[in-house]
Amino acid sequence: MDFYRRVGIVCRQIPEGRVASYGQIALLCGRPKNARQVGYSLGHGRSGNGVPAHRVVNGRGSLSGAAAFPEPGFQRRLLEKEGVVLEEDGTVDLKKYGWRSTFEDALRFRQLFEEMGI
Repeated sequence: MDFYRRVGIVCRQIPEGRVASYGQIALLCGRPKNARQVGYSLGHGRSGNGVPAHRVVNGRGSLSGAAAFPEPGFQRRLLEKEGVVLEEDGTVDLKKYGWRSTFEDALRFRQLFEEMGI
């Protein structure tokens, strides 16, 4: 499905040491109400190979995609390896580690999706 391809493209742009929310990814894919589908796509490998799914968290900074990883704590370890420090409650400080995508990023993705026909 084209939406899943979009998710993969957008997620591959999340910089190392940063995180994005499911909602943010959905918005950049042109489907702002499809945050759950972003999670489904990442959790079921529908977005292709090489997608850094560990960099996607929920809107409160919680690591909510545990089922998509091979073992408990895997997402946390990958984030910490990239320098992301989790709070005591296990959340990521989105103000400090959140990917600051811009309106220009959204326009660039939209143009790319149009060029790709997706």
